[in-house]
Amino acid sequence: MTVNILGVASSLRNGASSTKALKVTLDHAKQNGAVIRLLDLNETPLPMYSPNSTDSPELKKITESVSWANVFILASPDYHGSLSGAMKNFLDYFWSEFAGKTFGYICASHEKGLTVMDQMRTAVRQCYGWSLPYGISVNSDEDFDKNGNVSNSKLQGRLAMMARDLTVYGSVIYKQFEEDIGGSNSNTFAAFYRDN
Repeated sequence: MTVNILGVASSLRNGASSTKALKVTLDHAKQNGAVIRLLDLNETPLPMYSPNSTDSPELKKITESVSWANVFILASPDYHGSLSGAMKNFLDYFWSEFAGKTFGYICASHEKGLTVMDQMRTAVRQCYGWSLPYGISVNSDEDFDKNGNVSNSKLQGRLAMMARDLTVYGSVIYKQFEEDIGGSNSNTFAAFYRDN
C-alpha cells in the first residue's frame, strides 16, 4: 500500500532545528516510496482549540491532511520540558483521525527532549495511535552547520532510520487496521471505528 506521511512542524521560530530535521526525515521517507506532506504550524496557524469553535479555512485544510495521512511525524521544540503550545493545540483538535496510524517523534532540545516526546506519545496513545519505540532529539548547536544543514552523520543516519521504519511499520499497521475495520471480528479495538 502507499504510505501517506504527514510531518507536523510545531515551532513558531523561523529556521527551527526541529522543522529542519523533520524536512530531512520526510525527504528520506519519500526516497523509501512514501507520499509526503509537510504541515508547518508557523505558516498555517490553527485557532486556539475550543469545543465551541467554528470551522476556519486553516482547520479545514489541516483536517484534510490529517485524514489523508496514515503515518505522522510530530516535531516539537522543548519548552520547559514540555511540547510546544502549537503542537498541543494541534493534538487537541483530533482524536479518531489518529486511530490505527503510526507516529514518530522529533524534538529539538538541549536536554534530550524525553519528556516532550513522552507527552506527544501519551496524547497519541489516548487516541489509539501507535508509536515507534524511539524518538529523535536534535541539538541546534551540535547537529547543524552554519547553513542549517545536518552536520552530524549519526543524526543523519537516525533520521533515515526513522523514515524507513515509519514507511515499513506504518504500512503494516495501517493495512491491518483497515482490514479489521472492514471485517466482522469484534475482538479488536478497530471494531469501535466501524460504521454500523
